[in-house]
Amino acid sequence: MKKSGQGGFDLETDKKRALVLTPVSRETLERLEVFVDQLLLWQEKINLVAESTLPLLWTRHISDSLQLLPLAPEARVWVDFGSGAGFPGVPIACALADTPGAMVHLVESVGKKANFLREVVRVTGVPALVHQERVEKFAETCAETVHVVTARALAPLKVLCDQVFPLIDKGAVGLFPKGQDVAAELTEAAKYWRLQASLVPSVTNPASAIVVVRGLKRLGKTQLSH
Repeated sequence: MKKSGQGGFDLETDKKRALVLTPVSRETLERLEVFVDQLLLWQEKINLVAESTLPLLWTRHISDSLQLLPLAPEARVWVDFGSGAGFPGVPIACALADTPGAMVHLVESVGKKANFLREVVRVTGVPALVHQERVEKFAETCAETVHVVTARALAPLKVLCDQVFPLIDKGAVGLFPKGQDVAAELTEAAKYWRLQASLVPSVTNPASAIVVVRGLKRLGKTQLSH
């Protein structure tokens, strides 16, 4: 897959690296390629990902998303908060498309990005639903049993805890990719929450990690910050 213009970068080499990091089936790869084509097309109209990351789209975004799957291998119902460009929710949906009972809820409040996600779901045929609403509202009103809630580059961990608490309180596991400031975010969150949390090293960036949250208990009254 080659992208011309905007620097004329070639994605094939990066795709090969990504498939080594996070191998997928042929069927999943085909769905991911359709997703990437749509993302590059829409990127010319709206800002979905940082332009500087486009040459590393497969490793920086797709593999970074797919690495969450082995952390919850039995999970079928996922909720992705602040889906934006579709990460990590769409790659996860691509991988789970042939799994009975799989569903990925993509929660995105920005209209243009929600429209992009709807088109991606349509053309890929993945098991996903787009919810154009604030994540807090979805968490409070969701009646479905959710196995995993995730968010990537949405908010600091303390704010994420505020947002996802209703789902984790009902048994969902939180999977939150974080960068090199993860220790500071954990320290800040621990001022307000008792977290049952662990860190899993990222396969795509040695300076990053995934925060796995299996339990949350509020230490005191917290005020949602933005």
